[in-house]
Amino acid sequence: MTTSKLSLIGSGGHAGVLIDMMKLLGVDIDNLYDDNYSNKACKNIEVISPIDFDIPENAIIAVGDNLVRRKLSIKSKNKNWWKLVHPNAIISRDVNVGQGTVIMAGSIIQTGVIIGEHSIINTGACIDHDCEIGSFAHISPNVSIAGGVCIGEGTHIGIGACVIPGITIGKWVTIGAGAVVIKPVPDYAVVVGSPGRVIKFNNYE
Repeated sequence: MTTSKLSLIGSGGHAGVLIDMMKLLGVDIDNLYDDNYSNKACKNIEVISPIDFDIPENAIIAVGDNLVRRKLSIKSKNKNWWKLVHPNAIISRDVNVGQGTVIMAGSIIQTGVIIGEHSIINTGACIDHDCEIGSFAHISPNVSIAGGVCIGEGTHIGIGACVIPGITIGKWVTIGAGAVVIKPVPDYAVVVGSPGRVIKFNNYE
């Protein structure tokens, strides 16, 4: 990081969490952008509407929705996205974290893990060794992912879900809260329950 100021795209609850994280890291907010005109401020910071896609390069997309993050990253001319890691996260030194990704408080990420761009590793998530997580994914609070798991682009693992070792989960999958994944999951599937079962397929990418 070459500057102590960072712009955020988004002004909802996820942005508020990132602003708190920035304060702990000693990073000042430059500007806050959102196309939602009803959001006048976040954490007492004025919101600029609409989003200016010529925003300064030091920025991060502060939006929880995986698909929206993907669309905004494609539309923006910005190629120098920051990544934010909470000081209370525990991360092995050889973990590879892509630009635009955020790692929240209490997360534990073990050796050999690769995380793509613009992903969210949320509060208290535990990712064991040698996992690969694609871009635009969201690993929710208190998720437990065992070693050697591969998770595709845009996939959302719901709060408290568990994934056993060596499983492959496809792209743009939704794993429901508390689900226990014990077998491979195809692209776009929606999985719920323990053991996890496919109940339908997402119709977007």
